[in-house]
Amino acid sequence: MAPRSNALIDLHSHSTASDGRLTPGELVERAAERGVQVLALTDHDSIDGLASACVAGQAHDVAIVAGVEISVTWHKRTLHIVGLAFDPHNDVLGEGLTGLQDKRSARAAAIACRLEKLGLTNALPRAQTLADGGQIARPHFARLLVEDGLCKDMNQAFKRYLKPGKPAHVSIEWTQLSQAIGWIQHAGGLAVLAHPFGYGFTGAWRRRAVAAFAEAGGDGLEICTGTTDREQESVAQRLGIEHGLLASIGSDFHSPEQFWLELGRLRRPGALIEAIWTHPRFTSAHGTLPAMA
Repeated sequence: MAPRSNALIDLHSHSTASDGRLTPGELVERAAERGVQVLALTDHDSIDGLASACVAGQAHDVAIVAGVEISVTWHKRTLHIVGLAFDPHNDVLGEGLTGLQDKRSARAAAIACRLEKLGLTNALPRAQTLADGGQIARPHFARLLVEDGLCKDMNQAFKRYLKPGKPAHVSIEWTQLSQAIGWIQHAGGLAVLAHPFGYGFTGAWRRRAVAAFAEAGGDGLEICTGTTDREQESVAQRLGIEHGLLASIGSDFHSPEQFWLELGRLRRPGALIEAIWTHPRFTSAHGTLPAMA
């Protein structure tokens, strides 16, 4: 059953299963407090938090959509592909995500080694403690840099140590664009190009990325995110229409401290572009857990 036309929808969020600050249960509870009725948990290269999110969704009357955010290498740049409404038990998707998680683990160890040489003590075990069983990601190291007084805030930690070209940055060759889309669609889901204004692209590179995604068989484009303004959303909508993509929306919530990415603070896309939540695959039984009202 499709979401009600006026339902508050957020199709991009993160928990402690990747680089978010809230557990899946806490995330769903916060979403419910803010009136979100349909939520996708889209942790980086992981679906480990979905089961807990679904339990919390039933308790708080929030429909949980199976989601993931897959890392892709494209022209030596990183893109993020959000998968929505897939079968979380699909072996092809599962094997692909396991491979990416292995790469993330290797990167975390390499980052820790570099940071220890730069003065951060016991970087890897402390990051593991912060991750609390989830993936170790760059924000965990950024928090440690702030904690040890090496940086004043996480933004500075990224600018000084963790961004590309900085001393603790470690590059990874992620999966290919067509492969990520294939994994998602093989599992019965829909593939969405996340936050097209979030890569630091020029307008020309943004158009190339959207075109490449559509040519590879992608399904949707994030039109409205926690950081987009109306002009950017208008540009994204035109790109989506031009390439026959469905519109998605998502805050990209990570932590309560990032108030500008708060759950549910999203405008709906314009009427000229079809919303991804109207697609039959989105509303399939295995894609929406539990069933939407």
